[in-house]
Amino acid sequence: MPHPAPPTRSSTALPAPPLGRRYDVGGRRLALHRSGSGGPAVVFLPGAGQIGLDYLNTHDRTAELTTSVLYDRAGTGWSDRVELPRSAAEVSRELHDLLRTADVPGPRLLVGHSLGGAYARLHAHRYPEEVSGLLLLDPFHEDLHALAPQEARDKVRQLHGMELPEPTQEQLQQSRSQITPFFARWPEPVRGPLVDYHLAAWRTGLQEDRNLYDQVSDELRQASDLPDVPVIVLTVRGHDETQARLWPEETLRGINDAKTALHARLAAAVPHGEHRILDDAGHGWLHEERQDAVLQAIGDLLHRAVGRS
Repeated sequence: MPHPAPPTRSSTALPAPPLGRRYDVGGRRLALHRSGSGGPAVVFLPGAGQIGLDYLNTHDRTAELTTSVLYDRAGTGWSDRVELPRSAAEVSRELHDLLRTADVPGPRLLVGHSLGGAYARLHAHRYPEEVSGLLLLDPFHEDLHALAPQEARDKVRQLHGMELPEPTQEQLQQSRSQITPFFARWPEPVRGPLVDYHLAAWRTGLQEDRNLYDQVSDELRQASDLPDVPVIVLTVRGHDETQARLWPEETLRGINDAKTALHARLAAAVPHGEHRILDDAGHGWLHEERQDAVLQAIGDLLHRAVGRS
């Protein structure tokens, strides 16, 4: 599935989000959708190139347990456009202000996926009193680039330096025919807008990632230890279509081995950390492929957070 990026429309022309509403935060309009009731509230932080409504199916199940929140970072989804990439500190400050403006009570359980996992970690460092737990879904780790095979490092450098051409109408139609069946599992009012967004916004993933191995990695290294809250790190080692197109099998095995070791170290660095490995899910859509495992982890962390309160 293509990586999303900002459509060419201006922020003033943005249509209303299919679900939820936009909140004015520091002069920017940010989209947020909330369901359920009670606490701790669960807040989903999307991976690079993904947006809040990509997690809607898991969100709806989470809302059966407690308050659940989806949102779009500025520069993505139905939030106002900004120049990408951004620092993790800026993203964290924006989330802090949005949750306060939207009156989402804290402390909150943060569910961060991939790049969103890095943002969740920094947010917990900056606002420890606002975080009741962390679920990190195959999160980016600041040392992954250094430990990955050389071929992977070279490929990443090449991708970040490329200016990709606009797709042809034929390519767009082919992409539409590929991703439309995938989103059939989403409710009808959301399905069409999500497909249209991802087709128009396929560059965002690459744009958000461009400062990942320097600025964001440095921010994570300079942050102090995570607060003493329950943490679960989910590592996936199954087939992922996008990664399979990027890397030979041997290179991908080396990436997965390095990632697994780093995730184990991350979980072991906190008093109440746990590392879980899934061999039957890929990186990009693990919340769909193994929704049961994600919901189990959310339920476990909610139980532990309530037990500590």
